[in-house]
This record gives sequence, structure tokens and C-alpha cells, in this order.
Amino acid sequence: MSKKMQTGEGAMVEYVTAMIGGQLFGLPISRVQDVFMPERVTRVPLSSREIAGVLNLRGRIVTVVDMRARLGLPKPEDGKTAMAVGVDLRGESYGLLIDQIGEVLRLSEDGKEENPVNLDPRMAKLAGGVHRLDGQLMVVLDVDRVLELAPEMMAA
Repeated sequence: MSKKMQTGEGAMVEYVTAMIGGQLFGLPISRVQDVFMPERVTRVPLSSREIAGVLNLRGRIVTVVDMRARLGLPKPEDGKTAMAVGVDLRGESYGLLIDQIGEVLRLSEDGKEENPVNLDPRMAKLAGGVHRLDGQLMVVLDVDRVLELAPEMMAA
């Protein structure tokens, strides 16, 4: 599913990096449609707190998922405007609200490890492994798991 390239050291995978609550996350670039600044998000009555609302993005209705709420993190206190990463699941468009977008990293598929046992359980249920970078752990988000929203959340 991830964009893979063969190199001398094996398959490489590209990730779009994002910061959420001070933690570095990576989304497989093959799952990322676009990155945008969400404007005019309309709250959906009776929806879960994990659903920030819906918005119109170039003529498509996009369900906006608050990744801080999805991970059980508090709302940011710095007042910075959130960004969103556009992803698609079974023809439906979603925007994942993140704190900040990073760079695209090209990492060896062999460097991906299973979730460590001490990884926060809220992150572990959405993670598809980790990459150890220079003094930092990048949690690979499994987009399908992130969007496995409980039925009552899909009221949006």
C-alpha cells in the first residue's frame, strides 16, 4: 500500500510526517491526498468529540477527524491554527486535524519495528509500527485504524 522503491539496501517507504501533541507521526505517502488549512468546519450535532465536523474542500464534503481527540490528548493551548491531512477510505474523504505538518521522509522498510510494549495504548491502537530516528520515535499511523470510527461517530 505504501509507495515503495527498490534501492541497494532494500525497499524504501515514504512517509508524510506530522506532529500531534509533541509526538512525531508518519503517514504512508500513498494514503495522503493533500494537505490543507481547514476553513469553516461545520460541527455536526450529536457527533462524537473525535469528529470536529465537516467542510467543503473543492466541492467534496470532507469529514474532519480531530487527531488530538482520537489520541485522547488535550486541546492545544498555543492558539496555533491546526492543519489537516486529506486521506481517503472506500471513496469517502477525511481530513485528519494535526498540529503541524513536517517533511517527507524516505525510510527503509526494514527499519520499521513492531509497536514497543511501552507505547501509549491510545497510540498503539492506531499505530502500524514505529521507526527509530535520531533521538526520536516516529509512530506510523495506520490510516484504516484511525478511520475505524465507532458507528455512533459516523453520524457525520
